[in-house]
Amino acid sequence: MDVYATASRRNGAVRWLSHRAGEARERRHAAFFPLTGVTASSRVLDVGCGGLGLRALEPGLDVTGVDLAERPDYPGPFVQADAAEALPFPDDAFDLAYSNSVVEHIAPERRARFAAELRRVARGWYVQTPAIGFPLDPHSLLPFAHWLPVPLRRPYWRLGAGGDWEEIHLLRRAEMARLFGAPRPERVGPVVKSWVSIRPI
Repeated sequence: MDVYATASRRNGAVRWLSHRAGEARERRHAAFFPLTGVTASSRVLDVGCGGLGLRALEPGLDVTGVDLAERPDYPGPFVQADAAEALPFPDDAFDLAYSNSVVEHIAPERRARFAAELRRVARGWYVQTPAIGFPLDPHSLLPFAHWLPVPLRRPYWRLGAGGDWEEIHLLRRAEMARLFGAPRPERVGPVVKSWVSIRPI
């Protein structure tokens, strides 16, 4: 899986990192079913699905996509909505809310509402986010970019794979725990690369 497909066409180092990121995502997904209790009959809400999201890995699963942007080519049920405002579903409409590398794109003051909506519409959840303590910024693929103040980060960002500038705020373990429950670490050697909070169905 080429996670940074557009940028990797231009840069060999990004190509290598993109494949490593894809391998990590596939390893994470291998544990998805046993950790969440999702089965073939489960209803899953993919919050922040992008163009494909979870369907890229599980095309046969009953997945409804939600995204801020219109996704006319999304291959399944789709709703355009802002999960940090309100989701147009009743309580416990889904078995699992799934959110992969999304919460860090939401402004910190809006995250509590985002978390409350995920917890409201599903009996369980699976929320993954990159860890702020990992030295390689996961969006630009630049060392230490996410640790810089915004005035320095913005020009540095242009050197990386992140595309257009976006102000992203990575989460610490304590914030993930407060929003979604104690997270599991995903490590590269001794360093935590990502946090995953799971409430099984």
